[in-house]
Amino acid sequence: MNRVVVSGCGNVYRNLTLETRLLRQLHDKECILYLWVNDRTIVLGSSQCPWLECRPKECQSQGIAIARRPSGGGAVYQDRGNLNFTFITDADGSSTLDMKLFCEPVVRTLAALGVRAEVNGRNDITIDGKKFSGNSQYLRQGRVMHHGTIMFDSDLSVVGEALRVDPTKIQTKGIRSVRSRVTNVAEHLPERVTLPEFRRILLENILRENPGEEYPLTPDDLAAVEKLRTERYATWEWNYGKSPACTMLRRSRVDGCGLIEAYITVEHGLISVVAFKGDFFSAEEPEELAARFVGHTTDRAGYTAAVEGVEARTRCTSAA
Repeated sequence: MNRVVVSGCGNVYRNLTLETRLLRQLHDKECILYLWVNDRTIVLGSSQCPWLECRPKECQSQGIAIARRPSGGGAVYQDRGNLNFTFITDADGSSTLDMKLFCEPVVRTLAALGVRAEVNGRNDITIDGKKFSGNSQYLRQGRVMHHGTIMFDSDLSVVGEALRVDPTKIQTKGIRSVRSRVTNVAEHLPERVTLPEFRRILLENILRENPGEEYPLTPDDLAAVEKLRTERYATWEWNYGKSPACTMLRRSRVDGCGLIEAYITVEHGLISVVAFKGDFFSAEEPEELAARFVGHTTDRAGYTAAVEGVEARTRCTSAA
């Protein structure tokens, strides 16, 4: 290990940006270890839709950020009870991804603390069959970036709620997260250990086998991180606009009118098609109303803008 970077910031957009900065400035034959903790956040894989993986409106009201990483894999919930670790190194000419190589230091650290963990066949690390760590990798210009999460003492009630969505209401060309039973590392430790203590123990174990020194960020690093954060990672265009096409179903039964279903197709974060279906009768062509939504966002502000100036009527008759 040549360089170690420990972030003291909880802002996910800054932390993701710093990770990319470290990847770009990696020297030949060098290895970087980066440790970081985020405030309440849902981090999406590069090919995922936020509307499929979480509930953006509820997340916003609860102060949960939504961010997108450049690597693949599934969506994860993170908070101050979750430790992120990143290895950045040469790919040595390989075009394949080796998850286990970078997960083993976590397994060995837990073994030293009296906990038996395993790397499973996909990209997870588990304890007694329950997932506590998800991992993903990213190859770029001969370099590999492996990052993983360690649910050490996260709020599991929020994990289930923030990532829960009805799978029958949405279809997508993106990648669905694989839902697994989850657990916190802290629940399995024979003696109480805080997350900062665990981070120190993990770092000591890694450096024992691969010596390295902490790298202080320079003014140039900080300026570059801020620039990329504002231009990419903190933008709507990156976190929502990069989403693959998906179609959502919204359904409601209106008294005296009937069942109304709205199939909403979203591309690049904006509505591209709306189709109204159901057993309702309409005094006017529903296609005219549907066309008004095209080009708007799928939130209250977008819907409000779409129907601005439209007179609301309840005069309709249910089908027999």
